[in-house]
Amino acid sequence: MIDKKDITGIILAGGKSSRMGTDKGFLKLNRKSFVEYSIEAMKPLVSQMMIVSNNADYDAFKLKRVEDVIKNSGPLAGIYSGLSHSKTDYNLVLSCDIPFIKTSILEMLINAQDGDADIVQILSDGKPMPLIALYKKRCETIFYNLLQNDERRLHVALNQCIVKNIELNPECDVFTTNINTPEELKEIEHVDKN
Repeated sequence: MIDKKDITGIILAGGKSSRMGTDKGFLKLNRKSFVEYSIEAMKPLVSQMMIVSNNADYDAFKLKRVEDVIKNSGPLAGIYSGLSHSKTDYNLVLSCDIPFIKTSILEMLINAQDGDADIVQILSDGKPMPLIALYKKRCETIFYNLLQNDERRLHVALNQCIVKNIELNPECDVFTTNINTPEELKEIEHVDKN
């Protein structure tokens, strides 16, 4: 397994949240903000953490906060911004809108890194989840070049990397649910996923 000193945790909290209408990282579930769930799941596995966001309110979590290097360019720019500030070879990337995420799921990514893959991502319910993934530092250059050419689509970036998928058991799919709308938030408020 990769030593945690070689892994940086990057939490993406820079989305526009247009469907939710408010910053998703600060949404509460069981009196805890979504971003706190991300921090707790990631903490045991990494030597340092950062939050990628232009919102200074995230400074309340006492983590390094980095702003998007290239503004309004989606998750590709968010991951690039995190990688450009990282000093480690491996980087655990997680978006802040996945409140049921567990350390054990993130650990699967680290255990699956065989040295060949640039990116190890979760495959949940048949869908690739590049915002629950382990990225090698070298992806930074690939992503930078794409952004410089006005390419913002994350799947295009992934197609230029060696990607390994880790398929979850169907009963674990719930842990990767991302919450995008007020309706989805209402649905999970009555569900306990411990």
